[in-house]
Amino acid sequence: MIPIIGRNIKIFFRDKANVFFSLLAVLIIIGLYVFFLGKNLTNSLGDTVGAQYVMDSWIMSGVISVSGVTTTMGAFAVMIDDRANKILKDFTVSPIRSSRLAAGYILSSVVVGFIMSIVTFVLAEAYIFLNGGELLPPMAMLKMIGLIMLTVLTSSAMVYFLTSFFRSQNAFATASTILGTIIGFLAGVYVPIGQFSDSVQTVIKLFPMTYSASLMRQVMMEEPLKISFAGAPVEGLDAFKLMMGHTIRFGETAVTPFTSILILSGTALLLYGMSILNISRKAK
Repeated sequence: MIPIIGRNIKIFFRDKANVFFSLLAVLIIIGLYVFFLGKNLTNSLGDTVGAQYVMDSWIMSGVISVSGVTTTMGAFAVMIDDRANKILKDFTVSPIRSSRLAAGYILSSVVVGFIMSIVTFVLAEAYIFLNGGELLPPMAMLKMIGLIMLTVLTSSAMVYFLTSFFRSQNAFATASTILGTIIGFLAGVYVPIGQFSDSVQTVIKLFPMTYSASLMRQVMMEEPLKISFAGAPVEGLDAFKLMMGHTIRFGETAVTPFTSILILSGTALLLYGMSILNISRKAK
C-alpha cells in the first residue's frame, strides 16, 4: 500500500497543471477578496479598530477550509486517470488487495490535501501579518493543524464518494469545475452567511464544510474580535458572529465546536462507508 501512496503523490505533484487547478478555487476567492470584496467588507465595519484584521482572518479561515476539498479532488484525479486508462485493471489482477488499493488512493489524497492545506495556511498567515495583523499563537496554530486534518479527512470522503460514480475523465473534470465554482458559496466564503435568505442559509448549513469554516473562524478570529469589539455589547458581537458564519445556529440553538467536530467526523465515516458500498456494488 505504501508504494501506491507514494506513486499517487508523485504523479499529483508531477502534474503542475493539476496542482494549479486544485488550488484555482482558492486563488479565485483570494483574488475576489483582494480586488473586490475586501474593501466593501472592511468598510461595512466603519471605523472599528482592527477591521482589516477581522476581515482578513474571516476570509482566510474560509479559504483554508475550501482548500481541503479542491486539493483532495485534484489528488483523486489520479484514480480517475488510472480507471480511464485501464491501469486500475492492471492493479486488480496483481497480488494487491482491492481494499489496500482503495486505501492507497484515499490516503494519498489525504496526504496531498494536508500538505496543500498547510501551505495555504502558511500563506494565509503571511498575508494577515503583512497586512497589519498578527500571527496566531502556538496553541491556536496547533488547533488549526488539527482542524485542517479533520477537514481534509472529511473532504477526502466527500470527493471519494463523488468519484465512485465517475468512470470518465471528462465527467470528473466537469464535476470538479462545478464544485470548485460553488464551494465558496456553500461554505459561506464569498458572502457572509447572514446576508442570505433563511432558505439559502438552511442549504448552506447542510454542507459539511460550513462547519469546518466555522471552527477555523473561531480560532483565527478570536484575537481580532477581542481587539475590534473590546467594550462592545455582547449582543452586538453575537450578532456579528452569526452574520459572518463564525457561529452556526439552528433556531435559538447555537452549534457548539464539539457538535461541529462530530458533524465532520460523522460525515467522513458515512461517506467512506457509502463509497465502499457503491464501488462494491459496481464491481459485481
